[in-house]
Amino acid sequence: MELRSLEYFVAVAEELSFTRAAQRCYVTQPTISAQVQALEREVGESLFDRTPRGIVLTDGGRTLLPYARRCLAAVADAKAEFSARAGLLRGALHVGTGGGIEHTTVPTLLGRMRQRHPGIDIHVTEATSAPLLDMVLQGRLNAAVIARPAEPLPAAITASAMFTDRLVAVFDPDAIPLPGDPVPLGALAGQPIITYPRTSGLRARLEDVATEIGVTLTVNYVANDVRLQLAFAREGVGVAISAGSDPALSDLAGLTRRSISPSIGFDKILIWRNDLTPCAPLRAFLQLWREFRDVDEEGEKTA
Repeated sequence: MELRSLEYFVAVAEELSFTRAAQRCYVTQPTISAQVQALEREVGESLFDRTPRGIVLTDGGRTLLPYARRCLAAVADAKAEFSARAGLLRGALHVGTGGGIEHTTVPTLLGRMRQRHPGIDIHVTEATSAPLLDMVLQGRLNAAVIARPAEPLPAAITASAMFTDRLVAVFDPDAIPLPGDPVPLGALAGQPIITYPRTSGLRARLEDVATEIGVTLTVNYVANDVRLQLAFAREGVGVAISAGSDPALSDLAGLTRRSISPSIGFDKILIWRNDLTPCAPLRAFLQLWREFRDVDEEGEKTA
């Protein structure tokens, strides 16, 4: 198999469009189509089904995709490794993160990475925790910042704590008068809840605490973007349960913010795979993160 054919196949698989894949790879659509057809002849089966609504991966395509991604990643890592040996770090770093990290060390960390290693292309993917964990396991991301799940992490994943936060309740006090500060979680049982989707680690944390104390919550509105959660809350349709450090909460504009009892804390962690030799860009990123972490820990000791 030729690497170029695998590159084009992955582009089509991710874009689900030959036209967009051609634009992404800076080639013509006939070139993409011809390479994919040659790859289909080589493996002996179709990789895509063409339907009136677009294209989808066949079983064969889904089988080939992780192998193709690993092949392309291995070549990119090898190039980066030899650039590092020559004294100039090059390559790509793929990092995933959720929303609401604007006031954390993550943007600063990525900015310092760019300053220290300008030859590394940094690609950031935003998603909720469960998909980000899957993408790290699949090798599509080198590292990701996720909410620590309740269940143990896979053995192939290493985690480093980044910061701790808590969920808070935000609502229109005229539409939904709630007693107490903090608000008892039980008082929210009869209210429509606005919070994160099920793929979010924060949603899992909320549901775990509710189950522990025997409270049943009714989630009517889901959004990973806290700004959208607050937009729903301003309409008086429910109570938003959001991460307390999210920058969107700096401008509540008529909404009330309350702590929740019992407190619902969660950890954000940096994860990466430990069963593979880290590529040169990931090693550089982890080294920079350790420097940040050591400075923070030293500051806490002297505070």
